[in-house]
This record gives sequence, structure tokens and C-alpha cells, in this order.
Amino acid sequence: MRLIMLGPPGAGKGTQAARVADTHGIPAISTGDIFRANIKDETPLGRQVKEITAAGGYVPDEITNAIVKDRLAQSDAAVGFLLDGYPRTTGQLDALDEMLGDAGRRLDAVIELTVDTDEVVQRLLARAQEQGRVDDTEDVMRARMRIYAEETAPLAAVYRERGLLHEVDGMGSVEEVTTRIEEALSAAVQARSTEGKVGRPAEGHVAPPAGPVDGHDDR
Repeated sequence: MRLIMLGPPGAGKGTQAARVADTHGIPAISTGDIFRANIKDETPLGRQVKEITAAGGYVPDEITNAIVKDRLAQSDAAVGFLLDGYPRTTGQLDALDEMLGDAGRRLDAVIELTVDTDEVVQRLLARAQEQGRVDDTEDVMRARMRIYAEETAPLAAVYRERGLLHEVDGMGSVEEVTTRIEEALSAAVQARSTEGKVGRPAEGHVAPPAGPVDGHDDR
């Protein structure tokens, strides 16, 4: 399966991405993890990313896109993948479309974890307190949630129009959320199967919409 998982900070997206990827035998690909690994290893990319983020900037799309393109070209992603934290902008979405189209592939589903903002903010504050991150105040957390919503809304709208978006309640135990995700994926597989029987578009091409048209540690 070729999947994307969306979700705001504190939604448990990283945990769910790892569980789903393990169940389906595909790699969970997190751009945040890739950047952090490069920073830790002090690679040229890591030094560049560290400099950008230390100045309060965002890693340019062209760098992020290149990292994802290289990762998707690796052999373990040939059978499928789960993207966590990408795409994050409409420019990245367009780049991913091009990557998949060039490879004759297309997405199977986009899972968006929906959560109660107040509860997640309290969860993030507790985590920050445990880790001694005094700068992570409630105002900062709520600002991060607003930024996520603003960034993600255009992406969700595109994937909803394409019939790929599945909103999943992200509240509850880890096991409960995983069960809901798997139910959504089963529905997606069934929809793809039905689509195939009536003549689905070729791999790498998106069907026309049926009608009118959701730093890096965000787990």
C-alpha cells in the first residue's frame, strides 16, 4: 500500500504510522526523522537543516522533495510506503504527484487523525514538562495547532476531492485508534477494488474529481 498519514502535533501520528507500516510490511518514512538523523550524523544536509531551523526558518520544499524522492527510490519502498509528515505544503503535494506519476504509481489512501484540540494541548504540555522544555507554553502549543490546520486544510481538500482522504478519530487508546485506521484502510482497498471493476485510471494518473472540493517533531 502507498499511504500518507496526516495529523496535528500530539495526535500520536508517529506511533500509529509505525504500527500500520509494520502490519502492512512497508516502511514508515518520516521527513522529520530523516532530517534529525542527518543532523545527528553531521552530514552536509544535516548541517544545512540545522542552520535553517536554528534561525527559525523552514526547510525549503526543494530540499524536502529531494529527500523524499531519494527515499522512495530505495528498494524497500517498491512494495509500498507510509509517508509521515509529508507532504506538508501544496508545492510538496504537487512534487509527490510528479514522483508517483513518473514511477507509474499512485496513492491508495490518505489517513487524517482528528483530535480534540484542548486535550491534545494538555498532552503536549505534559510532555514538554517531562522533558524540561520550558519554552513550550500553552500559547506556543495552540499556535502550532493553528499552523498545522492552516497548512493541512488545502492538502486535505485536494485528497478529499480525489476520494483518497479518510478521517479517523485519533482519540482513545493506541489500540483503538489503530483499529479505526485499519477499518479505514479496508474501506479504501474495497473502494479501489470496485473502481478497478468499472475501469480505473492507469497507475500514476488521478481520476477527474466527481464534484467540488484538509522544525519537524510533530508527534
